[in-house]
Amino acid sequence: MNKVHDQESEFDYEQSQKPTVFINPSLFGLGLLLFGIVALFLGVMLSYSYTIFTNPSVNPLQLPIIFLVNTVFLLGTSWFIKQANVAYQDDNTEKYTKSLIYVLISTVLFILAQAVAWFILQRQGIHLVADSPMSSYIYILAILHVIHVLGGLPFLCFFIFVAVKRMKDPVSVFVYFSDPEKHLKLRMLTTYWHFLDVLWIVLIVFLFGMYWLAQVV
Repeated sequence: MNKVHDQESEFDYEQSQKPTVFINPSLFGLGLLLFGIVALFLGVMLSYSYTIFTNPSVNPLQLPIIFLVNTVFLLGTSWFIKQANVAYQDDNTEKYTKSLIYVLISTVLFILAQAVAWFILQRQGIHLVADSPMSSYIYILAILHVIHVLGGLPFLCFFIFVAVKRMKDPVSVFVYFSDPEKHLKLRMLTTYWHFLDVLWIVLIVFLFGMYWLAQVV
């Protein structure tokens, strides 16, 4: 009996020494959100492709070049938010604050440029509700993307507010930069912004690619 008891005790000890896998609820929630966004856009893109390949009379629309220009603004957000992370690691309050503000400016420029792009589409006779379903798909994809960009703005503004209003003395700066929870939230914001950039690039390649493919075929 003692031998059996010793084996059970040894097994319990070995089990207790195994590392516990812990998934942060916030990261898990972000992962679910990104998965849902991917599923949403993938569904619209598959529907777009299905409409083209099953209706020979329907041709993809050529996007205005300004959509490519908009991509530059969005890539700028990724660059500046990366610089904000570097500044966070270096405890550089000034660079951290400026980088976040530049992210906001680049994002606003992207949204304004999108509005200009939609205006150009309207001038070209490409409307949200039109005879061709292709125009509706373009608006749906672009508007869905902007909605998710707008959804991230309140969190970005909160980071800027904290950086400008609260980090004024050495003590508050030290507390902020040494807080692992703040670092986690910055990583989540960065991941979300990079994700939106990649998603937009995929959409641009997809829409321009489908148009060029139709010209070749």
